Amino acid sequence: MEIQIKEQKQVCKAMVVYQILTSILNAEDPLDRDKEHMWVFGLNSKNYILYVDLVHLGSANECHCHAREIFRRACIKSAISILIAHNHPSGVPYPSKEDRLITYKLKNAGDILGIRLLDHVIIGRECFYSFTEDGTLNRTMKGESNE
Repeated sequence: MEIQIKEQKQVCKAMVVYQILTSILNAEDPLDRDKEHMWVFGLNSKNYILYVDLVHLGSANECHCHAREIFRRACIKSAISILIAHNHPSGVPYPSKEDRLITYKLKNAGDILGIRLLDHVIIGRECFYSFTEDGTLNRTMKGESNE
């Protein structure tokens, strides 16, 4: 489901993603806020948002997504890069082993497609985690814990 953003926004930091998604979550039905959401931001060459796509609404503690769902709209809309984000209803944004694994898979898929994965942002309660800002996006290895 594509979500409309009212103004043209450039994404240079994960804080922008956090602010956008927090406002989207706060506008939702309270019952849906307690489910994991997976969003994809499609970006142009200057990192302006082309679209925000809610690709999956999961359960309280998991949200399964496949690369084909993540990159589908990016291919159709000619996105140069993408940024993925999901929330942790627990409020703690620290990445799980599964979060690291999906990041690894999507980075590789994007490399094949020529659509760069810029970041994976995890939204918590009043905080967030950014794979890029933490320096782990390029180090993320299959199953690596980085602890």
